[in-house]
Amino acid sequence: MSILDGILKNIGGAPDDVVNLAKQVGLDPAMVEKAIATLGHTHQLDGDTVELAAEKTGMSPDILNQIVGAIGGEGSLTNFASILDKDGDGNPINDILGMAKGLFGKS
Repeated sequence: MSILDGILKNIGGAPDDVVNLAKQVGLDPAMVEKAIATLGHTHQLDGDTVELAAEKTGMSPDILNQIVGAIGGEGSLTNFASILDKDGDGNPINDILGMAKGLFGKS
């Protein structure tokens, strides 16, 4: 189970895990994980969260809006950002990659 799966299970109304969310929006689970991490990051920046995430991921704003809606709206992105950004640098992606390396025994 990924870290994102654990977070999704704690958000009322959200799919139970990334795989179910991916099926719901018609994407590969890895792309959904990337989208959620990027949305969490761009939520903390000035500008439109979805538009910024679309620029960074190349995904359509429509798909990203579906993901935002499925995980509980923009308010839930604050939870993702704070949980995933362990070092508090405003960029959760480096922390997610670090956690993934730790799961596979790499340093």
